[in-house]
Amino acid sequence: MMLTRTRMLIGLIAFGALSMSAPSANAANAALDRQLFQAAEAGDLAAVQRLIGQGARVDARGHNDATALLAATHGNHVAVASALIAAGANVNAKDGIQDSPYLYAGARGHLEILKLTLAHGADLKSTNRFGGTALIPACERGHVETVAELIRAGVAVDHVNRLGWTGLIEAIILSDGGPRHIAIVGLLLAAGANPNIADRDGVTPLKHARQRGYREIARLLEEKGAR
Repeated sequence: MMLTRTRMLIGLIAFGALSMSAPSANAANAALDRQLFQAAEAGDLAAVQRLIGQGARVDARGHNDATALLAATHGNHVAVASALIAAGANVNAKDGIQDSPYLYAGARGHLEILKLTLAHGADLKSTNRFGGTALIPACERGHVETVAELIRAGVAVDHVNRLGWTGLIEAIILSDGGPRHIAIVGLLLAAGANPNIADRDGVTPLKHARQRGYREIARLLEEKGAR
């Protein structure tokens, strides 16, 4: 009986020790995750590599539910993004406003990070909070090389977002009609974009271009049979 009680006492002590160590371990892990996010946000490659080696979770969430990879993408920290992706970070993980590393890199023209995401499983059909693909905001913002890269990757050129706009329409109505947007319109049309998909009000890309006096864009559209 005495032996049994002794064993029970030892077991209770061991259980108590484990119970006390679990919260401590969780706190340590959370601290590593937080430090990784902060290092990625700051573009501190050495710290990111060290923290990954110490067991920080590459897809742990920081503020606004963003991952460390998305934080690195915000700052266009290419080397940090590369290290995180090599460690298995999810290029499609979205934050609280539906941005992912892939979508954000495309929208902001962060070309090198975009290429990394495309090479590591980017979901070409994923959409942002406006229901648009990565291609549509790239067209709007005049990121010519990014548009070319996304077209090569196979993003649908005629996708319509929740506003009722394609990349072609955004390259006209949200642009200055200058050289970058002229080039983008040319890329879209060469990739087979339909020049006659109108907006919700029935206004076509050609009508928008003419209304704004964008003659070169209008010419490109007319050559492709725009009405």
